[in-house]
Amino acid sequence: MAGKKFSSYHLAAALRRERDPSAALRLFLNPTTSTTSSSAPFRYSLLCYDLIISKLAAARLFPAMESILSRLASSSDLRPPEQLLGRVISAYGRAGLPAAARRAFAHPAFPEPRTARAFNTLLNALLACRAPLRDLLAVCHDTRIPPDAATYNILMRAAAASGSVEHARHLFDEMLSRSIAPTIVTFGTFVTALCNAGQLEDAFEVKEVMVKQYNLPPNAYVYTSLMKGLCEKGEVDAAVRLKEEMAGNAEPVLDSAVYATLLRAFFRVGRKGEVVGLLEEMKGRGIVPGRVVYNALIAGFCEDERDPSAAFAVLDDMQKNVCKPDVVTYDTLVAGLCKLGRWQDAAELVEDMPRRGCPPHLVTYRMLFDGMCAAGEFLEADQILNEMVFRGFAPSKDGVRKFVQGIESQGDVALLESVLCRLAKVNALEPSGWEKAVSGLLNDPTKLRLEKQLDSLRIA
Repeated sequence: MAGKKFSSYHLAAALRRERDPSAALRLFLNPTTSTTSSSAPFRYSLLCYDLIISKLAAARLFPAMESILSRLASSSDLRPPEQLLGRVISAYGRAGLPAAARRAFAHPAFPEPRTARAFNTLLNALLACRAPLRDLLAVCHDTRIPPDAATYNILMRAAAASGSVEHARHLFDEMLSRSIAPTIVTFGTFVTALCNAGQLEDAFEVKEVMVKQYNLPPNAYVYTSLMKGLCEKGEVDAAVRLKEEMAGNAEPVLDSAVYATLLRAFFRVGRKGEVVGLLEEMKGRGIVPGRVVYNALIAGFCEDERDPSAAFAVLDDMQKNVCKPDVVTYDTLVAGLCKLGRWQDAAELVEDMPRRGCPPHLVTYRMLFDGMCAAGEFLEADQILNEMVFRGFAPSKDGVRKFVQGIESQGDVALLESVLCRLAKVNALEPSGWEKAVSGLLNDPTKLRLEKQLDSLRIA
């Protein structure tokens, strides 16, 4: 670029090409200029700010992002679009930082006033952080932005997540009283909340209302929620009829989630013989069995059979069809193996998970740990505890209780002392419970060091 000034246009093009957010930040802070003498400062365009802030937000480099936002706020001639504000708020929501999301909503870099779109983005971010409904309602009160249908959809999801069907019903009625027309998302959220609460009659009434009063045909989400509700009550035939009703409509199109719901139900009510026919029907309709279907089959075989070979056969078929197993797939297998007392096989599977491209997470380790304790294999469980502590994971309270009681019953004071120290590192220690568990050992004067260990942990 000899003889030409490096402009904001060139910087924007370079930022687009740069995949490393840290390198993009260095480029933004030190844009290349020509060798010609010029005392004029480099002029950043709004697009340059948009690109670098979006990259830093996506990479969760929040301190750097906030620094750039401060620079943007000082540029009075630049008015960033609301879409950029939404990306910043959403990034904080995905990172589980609700307070930061609220601060971003009021950031001076973005021009006032805030619209319902930005406000709804904030509510979504707070909901992603599992903020309770009362917090979302408090934000609504503070901002005083008139709610729209999307606002009520988010609030109803928050109510449903808290298990409060009455709050969801109240929000639905309030929405209608304000002459805000419910959308398909509104009805889907309300139907799901009613189904989860076991209020199936009300859920089907809402389905009728959306069709007859609002001319909104139920989508796959509504149908699947109703089918799950029926299956939970053991009304599998009614769920099958609902599937046929769905298949008879032009919209919505049957998908794999519907079949996964029915597959799980067939296993639970002892109708495993109908599984093959359902799979054939699904394939005949041109529906490719996705991960949700495979996971349903694996869960069904793990629960139904004493021999998990069928579940592993499904896993093999899954991989042959280029459908990558996820952590739910492996957790289901680990839980099934542990339930059968085959903790050795479960341990081998967990050890092999990183090679399979799906590292075990907290729930995986907890299930394996609990399975070993249930089998009385406390020394093996101790090795898993080491791995968990190394990764910063804590066993469940019930698992810890069984483990400590098992170690105590074996009279291994040295191991018990080591266990207490490691549990303390991951905040899984409850001294009052452990004092009771080891009280029988403390009568031995040679083992008083354990009492001292408990005292030090209690003080800590």
